[in-house]
Amino acid sequence: MAEERFDIYDEQLNPLGTASRSETHALGYWHRSFHCWLTRREGNRQYVRFQLRQAGKDTYPGCYDITAAGHLTAGETMQDAVREIEEELGVAARFEDLIPLGEARKEMSGEVRGVPFIDREVSDVFALVCSLPLDALKLQFEEVAAVFEADVEQMIRLFEGELAELICEGVELTAAGERSKVKRAVRAAEFVPRESSYYALIMRALRDCT
Repeated sequence: MAEERFDIYDEQLNPLGTASRSETHALGYWHRSFHCWLTRREGNRQYVRFQLRQAGKDTYPGCYDITAAGHLTAGETMQDAVREIEEELGVAARFEDLIPLGEARKEMSGEVRGVPFIDREVSDVFALVCSLPLDALKLQFEEVAAVFEADVEQMIRLFEGELAELICEGVELTAAGERSKVKRAVRAAEFVPRESSYYALIMRALRDCT
């Protein structure tokens, strides 16, 4: 199967053309991505869901991350990228259903299985109100190992260092691809590295968006 190609940009987001996924991460080209956090309200409590990335991912394997996210392939728009929610979680959504939360930039480098990478992304961030039970989600085996849920206020305390960990309930995929309920201690350091204020700011935006 042909490797994905991305539209690539300089630091001011002037277009430079396209590059393959591996070239983009090897050479550190700026590219665009789509982020969507699933949230729901129960009484006076707001909840957020987040995924555990599969161990085979080429960046940040085994880290907690945004509920659904993905790179824009060459020629795609943010409206097209809403497909990521259904592909990764089995949740059908329209772009019009999303609540815009702003834009985020990330510039990180690292190494996965001996291969160095430079990840420079500009992401449009959205929320989607979703009341589906966790065990109704259809996780994409290649991308998502598990999805967990936590109270937004507790997540703010976690990312601001007031809590060392949170015990979160979730649903994970077994080696056979079946869903299984799970409970796990979650720590802020186990999330994909981003600007220190990113996660707390997003949690506050989610708290206020419904």
